[in-house]
Amino acid sequence: MRQWQPSPKIPSPNQQTSPACRTTRPPSTPTATMASLKRSFESDPLAQNISSKVYVRSTKSGKVQKIVREVYLRQDIPCSSRLCNACLKIAPKDAANRPIPFVLSEKPAGTSVFTQGHYIVPDTNAFLSAMDLFEQSSAFYDVIVLQVVLEEVRARSLPLYNRLVSLTKSEDKRFYVFFNEFRLETYVTREEGESVNDRNDRAVRKAVKWYNEHLSKTSKKAPAVVMLSNDRDNLRKAKEDDIPAYSLADYVRQLKDGEQLLDMIPELEERDALIEKKPGQFLYPEYYTLSKMNTGVKNGLLHQGIFNVSPYNYLEGSTRVPAFPKALLILGRENINRAVDGDLVVVEVLPKDQWKEPSTQVIEEEAVTKNENPTEEGSDLISEKERKALQEEAKRTLAKTTEGHALPTAKVVGIIKRNWRQYVGHIDQSSVSSSAAQGRKQDSVFVIPMDKKIPKIRLRTRQVAELLGKRILVTIDAWDRTSRHPTGHFVRSLGELETKAAETEALLLEYDVQYRPFPKTVLDCLPKEGHDWKVPASMDDPGWRDRQDLRDLLICSIDPIGCQDIDDALHARALPNGNFEVGVHIADVSHFVKPNNAMDTEASIRGTTVYLVDKRIDMLPMLLGTDLCSLKPYVERYAFSVIWEMNSNADIVGSRFTKSVIKSREAFSYEQAQLRIDDASQQDELTNSIRTLLELSKKLKQKRLDAGALSLSSPEIKIHMESETSDPIDVKTKEHLATMSLVEEFMLLANTSVAAKIYEAFPQTAILRRHAAPPKTNFDELANQLRVKKGLDLSVESSRALADSLDQCVDPKEPFFNTLIRIMATRCMMSAEYFCSGTQSYPEFRHYGLASEIYTHFTSPIRRYADLVAHRQLAAAIEYEAVHPAVRSRGRLEAVCKNINVRHRNAQLAGRASIAYYVGQALRGKATEEDGFVMKIFSNGFVVLVPKFGIESLIRLRDLAEPEPAATYDAETYTLTTSGSREVKVELFQKVKVRVTDQKDETTGKRGVKMELVSTY
Repeated sequence: MRQWQPSPKIPSPNQQTSPACRTTRPPSTPTATMASLKRSFESDPLAQNISSKVYVRSTKSGKVQKIVREVYLRQDIPCSSRLCNACLKIAPKDAANRPIPFVLSEKPAGTSVFTQGHYIVPDTNAFLSAMDLFEQSSAFYDVIVLQVVLEEVRARSLPLYNRLVSLTKSEDKRFYVFFNEFRLETYVTREEGESVNDRNDRAVRKAVKWYNEHLSKTSKKAPAVVMLSNDRDNLRKAKEDDIPAYSLADYVRQLKDGEQLLDMIPELEERDALIEKKPGQFLYPEYYTLSKMNTGVKNGLLHQGIFNVSPYNYLEGSTRVPAFPKALLILGRENINRAVDGDLVVVEVLPKDQWKEPSTQVIEEEAVTKNENPTEEGSDLISEKERKALQEEAKRTLAKTTEGHALPTAKVVGIIKRNWRQYVGHIDQSSVSSSAAQGRKQDSVFVIPMDKKIPKIRLRTRQVAELLGKRILVTIDAWDRTSRHPTGHFVRSLGELETKAAETEALLLEYDVQYRPFPKTVLDCLPKEGHDWKVPASMDDPGWRDRQDLRDLLICSIDPIGCQDIDDALHARALPNGNFEVGVHIADVSHFVKPNNAMDTEASIRGTTVYLVDKRIDMLPMLLGTDLCSLKPYVERYAFSVIWEMNSNADIVGSRFTKSVIKSREAFSYEQAQLRIDDASQQDELTNSIRTLLELSKKLKQKRLDAGALSLSSPEIKIHMESETSDPIDVKTKEHLATMSLVEEFMLLANTSVAAKIYEAFPQTAILRRHAAPPKTNFDELANQLRVKKGLDLSVESSRALADSLDQCVDPKEPFFNTLIRIMATRCMMSAEYFCSGTQSYPEFRHYGLASEIYTHFTSPIRRYADLVAHRQLAAAIEYEAVHPAVRSRGRLEAVCKNINVRHRNAQLAGRASIAYYVGQALRGKATEEDGFVMKIFSNGFVVLVPKFGIESLIRLRDLAEPEPAATYDAETYTLTTSGSREVKVELFQKVKVRVTDQKDETTGKRGVKMELVSTY
């Protein structure tokens, strides 16, 4: 928002609108006799311009508090139209006493109805239902965002609120926040018996009416001010008051080329008509009321958790709740009851005789629901194909002779919070009618999302012919009881399927990676010298304040080949007493990124740099990330150093933290450093210091392993690209070098040391990272598989016990078996997370995987926002600088942790998805036979991991032979035996040979790897 506008929550002090606030209790409390603070007209002549808002809230103790906020109503809040001279006279001034520029254009665009030009005032409903529309570059300029609307959007949807705030910051779009709740002529008092929603709608209408009357005084050809809403009642009342008002669809039809935007408007009116037409034909059960759900959760009769869909069976989901050690199973459309992966749901546990076993069958939505007609839902919730698939599963379950494998099973009875977002997908060709593929008439089609966990989305569009074969972005609008599938609207096209640009953007959107260019406000925060910036030559310069000069040390960096954003460097040297001085030097990003400026805000939103195969999406502008902050060799750089004194056994004798200036002697790749270490002829001081670091790192690692640190695994590969075209040409498994472990050990040590220091200084607000111990039940399946197939025991009593067990999981005949088990064990773990120290008790700080009592991230501030916050806290802890409010605000830090946890996870998923895409591209048109290992078995297929490519793929029964062979699945021994057209016996952990080719997945539209079973070993 423009900097002179008051905050949506509390207007800025220089605007003299800070609301007075007082809290009173109900009359029954002992304090009811306290004197009233209400102003009287006699004592204060301005009291008539003071209104009050009353809020009622309950305290933690259960008492009711009444809060009265006085609102100072003014007449000097400008309309911000450049046509208005009256408001220009009262406009706020900048530091040079110049009026701050107005936002709304003096020549706004017109429509077929408002040829003289117009401004738009959307209500809350319009923003909530069609935010995509307002973000379009072809229309929706000069928009007045009312304070009451902004606050309502924030209360209803924080993601949409953030998108709206971004629009108000755009200089091109000209979105102006008007504080109607503080302007005397636009403030409305809630009437007796009036709902909050009705009062707010009335406030919108009053503001539109005032704007029209106000601007009509400035010019005979003043632009119209038009209200936009999809609320029928609000539109009706506006028209009764002669206020220009239109529904989104009616307004868009007035725009030039508006037909193209109509697809982006939710079909709310058609939905309402559909529900009115078929009141008795509901397909899904009705959700419980909010009060019933709250009461049930409180009493323990209902349970609340995040709904997760099985990646192999779209009719199976689960949710973890505190009352049960294992996740609750949710089977079938009716029990899933319109929940979408990631939704916060309330579930009710079914009677024990209705508990089921998890499905052993792969059931894919596209295969089961293919050729479904998007315009004819039918009256049955479960289609014939779905019923057949479920019956086959039921027969298998009934045929079992063993009991005791059934899990607590539940049904969804309500949704607390939807996790809906924008989805990338493509139109299902089989859902397109012949007439729709040729004309421009609006038609219904199905969109198949890239994410297989998301159900098909019904879409109404006039652009079917243009959108076929394209990657498109859509949004879910609703999922009614009358519809088997959710309904949504088209947002935009990303381009042709399988083109690099479209697939890369699709990947970024799917994982919510912030990839837009850095705005000018962020770039304005960079040093004016640009690439010419240097560490000041004079040590009297303020930049040298309290910095230690470490330029004489033999410091070097060791990173992957081609690394440009060098966060860290190291040194080691012998001390006269026989000990060693070891230093980790980290880029001093906090010197350049100051708290709460535009660059800091942008970095906090992005959270992390995202590494894809062919590009890097930076958290900070490149000038900082790859130059001024990067610890490049041969140049002086600011750093934040952690320096230890260690003995030869790597025991820490002492440690200190200091801001510094360093000059790296060399930037090695892992491979280069390893070659220098291994070359006995290299006896220079720098190489010997690296050897010292290596020897100490081995001892540090052994100490961690002795303490119970886990050595887990995940497939790691490297894509080789053609130098000129950047096309992938080969896939190789990453080689692990000792130098990688060297760097890792000292980074872990630095993170642990800093964590202890900032926690000591800020016990309530230190930013830390924890890794919770996984529930023992997470390992039940893997432990049973190892016991049955290999006669091995997996102990999970502690991280040390698990580490020892994993060391014993070996197969003398197959060296990769241990790695396979470590990969599978990793998937049983909880995710590590950032947190604010005041939100957890000290025992909960523990990092299970590292076997460390306390841990944080400090060593990568160029690419992780958490590290930047840790830098600021450490600087305050060593009294280098004063504690900034952003560093000590627990509420703000909790919000930061919540965001960066999501961003960190999404960055990992985006990176993996990028690798999977490029593996498919590298194998395009090729076929190769490789060894693989069976990781999972179903009754109609099995999953194989190919270590060379670091990928896994499902091989279905129908992929084995034509016709599909019959099969018998033994769940007790994890064995699948086929007969008929092909006879083969597949067992868990078995080594197999597969033919690997590329294939376009017709379901998701993505090109990936296809595996065919050649033989078993």
